[in-house]
Amino acid sequence: MSTASTLDNRPWWKDLTPYHWFVFAMASMAWLFDCLDQQIFLLFRADALKQLLPKGSDAGMVNQYGGYATSIFVAGWATGGLIFGSVGDRIGRAKTLAMTVLLYSLFTGLSALSTHWYDFAIYRFVTGLGVGGVFGLAVALIADTLPDRSRPGALGMLQALSAIGNISAGLISMLMGKLIKDGTITAEMAWKYAFLIGAVPAFLCVFIQFRLKEPEKWTKAREAGRIAGVKFGSYKSLLGPGPWRKPALLGMLLCIAGVIGLWGIGFFAPELVGTVITNSLKASGTPAAEIASSAASYKGINSIIQNTGAFFGMLAFSFLAQKAGRKPAFMVFFFGALLATNGYFIYFNGVKDLWMSGVMGFFQLALFAGFAIYLPELFPTRLRSTGTSFCYNVGRFIAATGPFSFGILQKWLGDTAIAKLGETADAVAKSDARLAAFREATSWVSLIFIMGMIVVLFLPETKGRPMPEDIPTEADPA
Repeated sequence: MSTASTLDNRPWWKDLTPYHWFVFAMASMAWLFDCLDQQIFLLFRADALKQLLPKGSDAGMVNQYGGYATSIFVAGWATGGLIFGSVGDRIGRAKTLAMTVLLYSLFTGLSALSTHWYDFAIYRFVTGLGVGGVFGLAVALIADTLPDRSRPGALGMLQALSAIGNISAGLISMLMGKLIKDGTITAEMAWKYAFLIGAVPAFLCVFIQFRLKEPEKWTKAREAGRIAGVKFGSYKSLLGPGPWRKPALLGMLLCIAGVIGLWGIGFFAPELVGTVITNSLKASGTPAAEIASSAASYKGINSIIQNTGAFFGMLAFSFLAQKAGRKPAFMVFFFGALLATNGYFIYFNGVKDLWMSGVMGFFQLALFAGFAIYLPELFPTRLRSTGTSFCYNVGRFIAATGPFSFGILQKWLGDTAIAKLGETADAVAKSDARLAAFREATSWVSLIFIMGMIVVLFLPETKGRPMPEDIPTEADPA
């Protein structure tokens, strides 16, 4: 066996130069702050909508419009992914990445200025445009800049570091809870401060990212493509007759399963925690002001636990994907996500069960480390950002129906359950009925993880294979 074919067991970071580290840091920060802004939306959307919806709106309506706002955000995410993924292949990954970070940071801050639920939804849609572009661009930037041996580990770590952004959002939620308790801010204003805080680090990051250079691999491929007349960032090339349509469509279905599972179910954990904690505190006669601060704090704690589990899950997926292969890793984690999600939403009953959120995060979010590692291995340089963004984001148009349908489903189940209670039912009984309906809805939607396991069977294994290319060069004549 030749030296070149011998498995190198050194850590992935051993071959990185200072500039490689700079690229990795900039791409990782773009995605980390992206995820921070996502989580702030998830943690504070219910509080925002309580203020932005008409007075007297009940919890069912807040959850319903929370589903609408989430679907609109995810639709913006999908649109931005399609646009900026193609732009990144055409004009360059680095400059396009800086543009998308600037977009989502500005409109996250503007979300704090919302006065009605519909302008809040508009801001979230435009934020989604920027958010949608970041993942494919960051992944393609690392895949084309770092050495091939370092690529899987670096991409897995990029996704794992996104958990730090999520955890930071949890800390912001805990901070808001403390400030409410101290009387420094009101519960009605906390969500506004949270959105403003989330916008600042990403906005500052943009000025550093403009120092990034385009990857040499992309630059050379772009020049060779001009000579050969090959189009970059072309959806016709991606989805037309040829070798890239099948991996694009199957990769899209793979991502749909993970995205609906996370955004349609997993990221409604704050609503479950907030409802359970609020109900238990009300039953014990706790003052209303203390209930608001405690609910905000526990939602933050739950987010931290969920994303700590996610961090280790992403590292575990990366390890398993490199040892056993991409497909076995996906099968293990899709099955684990199915069990962990159902277990969490059915059996979570209070503070003592917060650990279950960590288990759910371990399996659910680990799948996204798989997307970071696997998707760029399916497409050539000229379509790498386009193909990765297509798979990861276009499915969000379908996935956007997840939270939307979930909101309608849980409201219908809740209304049906309350109707069965009769007119004599008190507020506690109605709240318990809505909570039971919420749990039932999650069980139905979580079946989407089964689709992910089925799709994996039809995808190629890429472990140990070189990145695909289709542009002739002098070393590789047509």
